[in-house]
Formats: sequence, C-alpha cells, structure tokens
Amino acid sequence: MKLLFDFLPIAIFFGVYKYTGDMIIATAVLIPATALQMLYTWIKTHKIEKMQLITLGLVVVMGGATVLLKDKTFIQWKPTVVNWLFAVAFLGSQFIGAKPLVQRMMESAVELPKLIWLRLNLAWVIFFVVMGALNLFVAYTMSEETWVNFKLFGMLGLTLVFIVLQGIYLSKHIPEKAEENGGSEPVEQDK
Repeated sequence: MKLLFDFLPIAIFFGVYKYTGDMIIATAVLIPATALQMLYTWIKTHKIEKMQLITLGLVVVMGGATVLLKDKTFIQWKPTVVNWLFAVAFLGSQFIGAKPLVQRMMESAVELPKLIWLRLNLAWVIFFVVMGALNLFVAYTMSEETWVNFKLFGMLGLTLVFIVLQGIYLSKHIPEKAEENGGSEPVEQDK
C-alpha cells in the first residue's frame, strides 16, 4: 500500500498531463502534490524518511526549473537522478555502517544471513541504476506522451515486478522454524 501511496503524486502528474497535454502544467501540479503527500505522511506518522525528503527536494528543484524555464528536460531527468542517488546510497551502505541499507529497512520483518542481505542490497543498486538509465532512454528516444506513460505505468510496473522477484528470492533464504525441522535452531532452506 505504501508503494502505491508513494506513486500518488506521479499519478496526479499523469492525470493532469492527460487532461491538459502540457508537461509544464502537470509539473506545476506535481510540486504541491508531492509536498502535500509529505505533509500528510508527517501528520499521520510524525516521521518522513530521508529518501522521501530527497525526492521532495528534487521535485521542488527540478520541477521548479521545469516550470520557471519552461523546459521539460529537468523533470524528465528527475527520475534518473532520484534512482541514481538511491543506487549510490544503497551501494555506499555496504561500506559505511554495520548493515546495508536494505537490511536496515527490512530486518524487522525478516531474518536473513549477512551474505543474502548484501546480495539483496546489490540487487537494489542494479535495479536503481537500470531504472535511471531506462528513464533516460525513454525520455530521449520516444515521444513525450510515451515518457509520461512510462513514468507512471512502466516504472510502477517494473518496481512491482522487482519486488515480487525479491520476494521469491527471499522465500528461498528465510530460515525455517526449528520446530518444523525437529531441531533446536533455525535452519536455512536450500538455495
């Protein structure tokens, strides 16, 4: 549900673009929509994740540049910049701190061996790099309307597919309960 909520400003951007056919107007609506999303999150949870703040900052800066300069290039680069910043953060977390970023985000829900956390973190790095590159490919080789469609449906769809694949991968590495195996300690399933 959180993933869909995170895509709400993009869906609003998409709707405004489809209604007006104007990326500048859609971007002008995206900026307050993203800010309102953050405000709602703050009111509801009293916290905002660093990644959400980075995204908001980039929407304001790159979206603002798009609106002020009437140049869609800035907003088209925003998904790439966001994805590549996330890639750098996830990659850096493998070398800075005791745990990779994906482990910090998910360890309360699942217990995994350190090697699996590192692999999963690296998979997210690759995913973010590919998504950023794919965004630029679509932005520069296809029509504006195709890019807008890709921004909502393509990126959301690819993210959902990646999360499902991650779930399948994780299911192979989650330790079984000791009681199910007749032992006293958790045993990792076959890889």
